[in-house]
Amino acid sequence: MKKINGLIYFIIFVIYEEIIFSGLVFKNLTSNLVLITLCSIPVSILLNIITSFFKEKTNKVLAYIITAVIVFIFGAQLIYYKLYEAIISVFSIINGAQVTEFAGFIFVMILKNWYGIVLITIPLVCLIGLDLTKKVSFEKESLKKLVIKFAVTILIQIIALLDINYINQDDIYSNKNLYYNTHMPKITANRMGLITSMRLDLKRFIFGFEEKILMGEEVKDDEEKDEVQYNVTEIDFESLIEDEENATIKSMHEYFSNQQPSEKNEYTGMFEGKNLIAFVGEAFSQLAIREDLTPTLYRLYNEGFRFNNFYTPIFPVSTADGEYITDTSLIPKEGVWSLYKIKGNYMPYSYANVFENLGYSSYAYHNHTATYYHRDDYLETMGYDSYLAVGTGLEKRMNTKRWPNSDYDMIDVTTSDYVNDDKFITYYMTVSGHLNYTRGGNAMVAKNWSLVKDLPYSEKAKSYLAANIELDKAVEKLINELEQSGKLEDTVIVISGDHYPYGLTLDEINELSTYERDNTFEKYHMPLLIWNSEMENPIEVEKLRF
Repeated sequence: MKKINGLIYFIIFVIYEEIIFSGLVFKNLTSNLVLITLCSIPVSILLNIITSFFKEKTNKVLAYIITAVIVFIFGAQLIYYKLYEAIISVFSIINGAQVTEFAGFIFVMILKNWYGIVLITIPLVCLIGLDLTKKVSFEKESLKKLVIKFAVTILIQIIALLDINYINQDDIYSNKNLYYNTHMPKITANRMGLITSMRLDLKRFIFGFEEKILMGEEVKDDEEKDEVQYNVTEIDFESLIEDEENATIKSMHEYFSNQQPSEKNEYTGMFEGKNLIAFVGEAFSQLAIREDLTPTLYRLYNEGFRFNNFYTPIFPVSTADGEYITDTSLIPKEGVWSLYKIKGNYMPYSYANVFENLGYSSYAYHNHTATYYHRDDYLETMGYDSYLAVGTGLEKRMNTKRWPNSDYDMIDVTTSDYVNDDKFITYYMTVSGHLNYTRGGNAMVAKNWSLVKDLPYSEKAKSYLAANIELDKAVEKLINELEQSGKLEDTVIVISGDHYPYGLTLDEINELSTYERDNTFEKYHMPLLIWNSEMENPIEVEKLRF
């Protein structure tokens, strides 16, 4: 049998990896195959050039290293996508050392997706077999051949760029916009392949990247405008635009000046002067709201504002992005940790900064590591007077050596900080509802297991409920403390989730759901609870919210 040339090996290897990844992740094997192939061949040729430049022994070692690295990257991206439905960015790789805290769950995900790992690893096994039988060649090639290959690389890359630039170029997420103007790694990987998506991400990480800003529609004058009251902040945008030299900031001023303000309604000012306690519940969803197991959450759900069409999509940095959305009402940026990147920015509309202007004291708490996702920097930027978490003093007040720590204990040891203040705003990021949803992988599941063990669900579904019983106990404790201090009537409690419970499969989610959920939309259907003890009747909001 004639030896397989290194060029042929790398072309087959790279295209194979892209096809397998596309099939496993996007369930798509053919629709983008032409463009993915065009983007893969230049990479393959460059890899062949690298492994044809030295002596054969050195070239062979390089071929093994390159193959192993690419196999590892595709395997890691597969597991990350199965966890977070996203492509891991260069920024997250560099800043994600703390992910080792979840090594156990990552290992479980590898076991669950063993077949994908096997498929992705096959080329490395084949390379070993071909090498042992001396059926693959990585001989040193002449400079002339290498130059020709490089020229072919450029030619095929030009063809790929022609495809990107001139086919389906007008859509917001057209290939052209994805390649030049918009950072959407997930869509880019689906259209052009994982390697191209990661290459663009690396380039933008190193050299910076400014996305094109899509301008909003101009505010339209109408006859009813004088009769309707709007939520408006008086800002002299004309002066800001005229005086601004930075093109990006100027375009932002133009964008915001063209936005239609929201209309005031019968609920505007309803809670004026009251205190606010806001929870971002870890993986909190409607699945955890039950009269029998979580009566306090059920009470808030059925007595306060209830948003029936509220959705919380998951973004690449899961909890951090979900927290960022809740706190800022902004969409997080792909490829970075938005929660961290706002460090030092002007954030006048954060909870703490808004309430500080009204004379409120502000507090933030988290019953996990204080510096996780650089949350300490984030909360300082958001204007909180005090931030207590594991590492900044919470460990001195409660047992923080379990995984996860108790939401109830966090409430128990922190309410005295603010409950006697005249006016306060308090922010809690919880952790008891975090995966793993097993008795061995979640201390709160073990703690509350006796309350769910006889339910007719799978172990993981029951474990999810057990973990969220701890949140329910925490909210109950909070209400009792507010009542005893005479602050209950003057306090509003808000609870939302950071993301859907991705530690459960869709089948496990549907065990607990009151209706059939799907993978594309309804999986992200989440609760938003706004409650005050003085509310006489529940208020249901049907408007679609994201």
